[in-house]
Order: sequence, then structure tokens, then C-alpha cells
Amino acid sequence: MRFLPVITVMTLLTAAFAGCNTSGCLDNQNSLPLAGFYASETGAPVSLDSLDIGGVGAVDDSLLLKAGRAASSVYLPLRSQKDFTEFFVHYAYPEQGLDDPALNDTIGFTYASEPYFASEECGAMYRYKVSRLDYTTHLIDSVVLVDSLITNVDTERLRIYFKVATINPEEPEEPENPDNPVNPTDEP
Repeated sequence: MRFLPVITVMTLLTAAFAGCNTSGCLDNQNSLPLAGFYASETGAPVSLDSLDIGGVGAVDDSLLLKAGRAASSVYLPLRSQKDFTEFFVHYAYPEQGLDDPALNDTIGFTYASEPYFASEECGAMYRYKVSRLDYTTHLIDSVVLVDSLITNVDTERLRIYFKVATINPEEPEEPENPDNPVNPTDEP
């Protein structure tokens, strides 16, 4: 009789852990809007390596993307206890004079958050219904909200179109000596 409670507890624990699997749950258990990066001129996806992106007013000034790592997208976590979250985009490209904080862009979301019970496997999470999207346009051309309902489905909800320039390293930007440019068609 003394071993019966131990066996009952072990059976209950085994059943509880066997029932807690994630096979019926999506991989992303958080509702995070995924923002993709695009060239405004062509609409083509771009990978940028000179961006710092972080939350405005976030605890410890959290940096979501750090310059030096090429990225073509970023997750932008919304605050479930607030109805507004804002992010900054800083351009860390001193060679072109773009590292000036005056050129920083911001992207702000106004939304309603609602708790949502997804399933027994996934549990509860928040969904966000975006009602307004604001952004500045220093080096961002435009921002498009693809779907205003942010859920845990891992899909791009936001498209950020950047003003980008491509530099062809094979073509010089200007002659080495502007007073006496070399022209191969000129004869001596």
C-alpha cells in the first residue's frame, strides 16, 4: 500500500508530460510581425548590412538588429501591455555620411492586443490588430502593412522600402584628375 501513491503520482506525471507535445503547435509561439527589406526603386528584396534597429523606449534600449550583419528582414516585437510600440532605424554608414542621428527613421504601430487561446499544445498568446502605422521618410521610402492582424503564423506582415543606391566597383565615380581626364579616343 505504501507504494501505491508513488505509482499514482508517477503515472499522472507521465500522462501529463506525454500530453504536452508540440506536434500540433506551430514553431513560432509568439505573435511577432516580420518586416522584410525591399529596394524602393525596383521593389526587389535587399539585404542590408549597415542598419541598427531597436525599440524606442525599450528596457535596456534593446537592439534587434546590429550593423555589420547583413539582414533582409527583422522581427519587431510589440508590447502586449501597451497600445503603441515604436522602433528606430539608424544607418551606420559613415562613408556616405549616413550615420547622422538626424537621419534616423522611426516606425510606429498603434494596435489593440487581445489574448488568444490557440490550442492545448500551444496555449495562450497575444494577437495584435494594427489600426495605424506611422513612419518617417529619411532613408525609408515607404512601409506597407501586408496584413493588419499579427498572429503567430510566421509570414511577412510588413514591407519596408528603403532608398538604396548600388555602386558598381568597376566604374569609377569620377576621373582621377578632373582637370585632365583621360579619354582613350583622343589621339596625341
